[in-house]
Amino acid sequence: MATMNMIEALNSAMDVALTRDPAVTIFGQDVGYFGGVFRATDGLQRKHGLTRVFDAPISEGGIVAVAVGMGAYGKRPVVEIQFADYIYPATDQLISEAARMRYRTGGEWWSPITVRSPYGGGIYGGQTHSQSPEGIFTHVAGLKTVIPSNPYDAKGLLIAAIEDDDPVLFFEPKRLYNGPFDGHHDRPVEPWSKHAASEVPEGHYVVPLGKANIVRAGSAVTVLAYGTMVHVALAAASETGIDAEVIDLRTLMPLDLETITQSVSRTGRCVVVHEATRTCGFGAELAALVQEHCFFDLEAPIERVTGWDTPYPHAFEWDYFPGPKRVGDALRRAMEA
Repeated sequence: MATMNMIEALNSAMDVALTRDPAVTIFGQDVGYFGGVFRATDGLQRKHGLTRVFDAPISEGGIVAVAVGMGAYGKRPVVEIQFADYIYPATDQLISEAARMRYRTGGEWWSPITVRSPYGGGIYGGQTHSQSPEGIFTHVAGLKTVIPSNPYDAKGLLIAAIEDDDPVLFFEPKRLYNGPFDGHHDRPVEPWSKHAASEVPEGHYVVPLGKANIVRAGSAVTVLAYGTMVHVALAAASETGIDAEVIDLRTLMPLDLETITQSVSRTGRCVVVHEATRTCGFGAELAALVQEHCFFDLEAPIERVTGWDTPYPHAFEWDYFPGPKRVGDALRRAMEA
């Protein structure tokens, strides 16, 4: 075991994958010599060589298109889109090519690619470096979407994604890269310092895709969250004293519906939390699924706590984020209904 923050855990995952499988290749903007804008690929080119880890032109569509072709020919490319906000030029390649490859060829070819991208706000990145587009891609059949909330899961989930034979979008919460972030703050607390670390195995291990994690057991209300919002939900439960069960979804698609429904059927209440905008966000899908599967067990309306329906408000970034107060208010409403 070693003490790692999320950046170090992701770096370790890619190092392990490169070492174990010669088909793994890493490329993207500034990931080679520079080691990535957030240093997630630091040192990998020096260790594994220019043909295994290399820089790509500033063309997100081109990066993903090359990855799709490499995957069809037996490689396992891991590409980085420097910010999730930049992924939109590659949506045609992701949706029309990667997601449909296995189906359209009758299983003859597939697309074992992993697309990593920092997502979400909290680093003063402004409107074009802070978006949370996961809801767009969870709508696409054939794509898997993963969002870790801690270093241990980040490494295990990334290795699982790289070894998976389907295309995986791996969104990495920037606010959790280095910490410290314990969820108890509605304003920034040195989000780039070096203290948000945990024990992580140095070698190979996987966290299975499609399996949620109950990070706080409780009997009064179920909270569904992922990424940074897991820590906000934990803080809200602690501050309110409500016996909330907090579930870290970890993988949005495939979704661990069994863990969700078992929890909500037992607690009778549900609060959904995510950073992305509210309308058509992934929380809407979660609320619909809970209503469909747990209707007769529900004791209160399902609550959603989300970002605003607005272009990313740089000047009001920390008001835009769901914080422990907003989540706590939703918990109280659920309990009082």
